[in-house]
Amino acid sequence: MKTRSVAPMRVAKIGYIVLSALICVLGILMMVMPEQSLSSLVKIFGISMMAFGVIKLVGFFSKDLYRLAFQYDLQFGILVLVLGLIVTVKPNNALNFLCIALGVSILADGLFKMQIALDSKKFGISTWWLIMLPAVCAGMVGLIMVFRPTESLRVMTILLGLSLLTEGLLNLIVALLTVKIIKNQIPDVIDEDSYH
Repeated sequence: MKTRSVAPMRVAKIGYIVLSALICVLGILMMVMPEQSLSSLVKIFGISMMAFGVIKLVGFFSKDLYRLAFQYDLQFGILVLVLGLIVTVKPNNALNFLCIALGVSILADGLFKMQIALDSKKFGISTWWLIMLPAVCAGMVGLIMVFRPTESLRVMTILLGLSLLTEGLLNLIVALLTVKIIKNQIPDVIDEDSYH
C-alpha cells in the first residue's frame, strides 16, 4: 500500500515555526523601537505576511495527521497573502490599514484557534490549554487593534508589535503541539492501483 509523502507537512511545520519566530522578533522590535521600526520594518512585515500566507496554504494542503493546526488555513492563507501584498506594494500610510485589517484577522484567527484548542481537548491532547490561553490573548489584542484606542503613532506601533508577538507565539504553539508527522502515513483515499 502506498504511503503519503510527508514533505509538504514537514515544509509547513518548519515554515510555521520559522516564520512564527520571525513574526515574534518583528513584534518585539516594533515594541522596543516604535519610532525607528515602523518605516524600516513595514516592507519586511509585508514580505513576512506573504511568506506566512504561502506556508498556511502549504499547511492546508499537506493533510497532517491530526488535521487540527491547518484546518482553517486555506482562507487565512489567502487573507494573509493579500494583506502582505497590499502592505508591500503600498507601504505609505500602512499603519491605519494594518491596524484594522490585521486586528480583524488576528481576532478571527484567535477565535478559530480557540476552536482548535477545544478540538485538541476532545482529541485527547492534554496540553490543549496551551493553545487556548494565547488564542484568547490574541483575540483580545486583535479586538484592541480594530478599535484603535489612540491615534498616537508610537502607541499604535507598539500595539502592532504586541499583536505580532501574540500571533507569532500562538502559531508557534499550535504548530509544535498539534502537527504530527508520521513517516508511513496512509493516504485518506486508497488508490485503485494499490489493488492491482
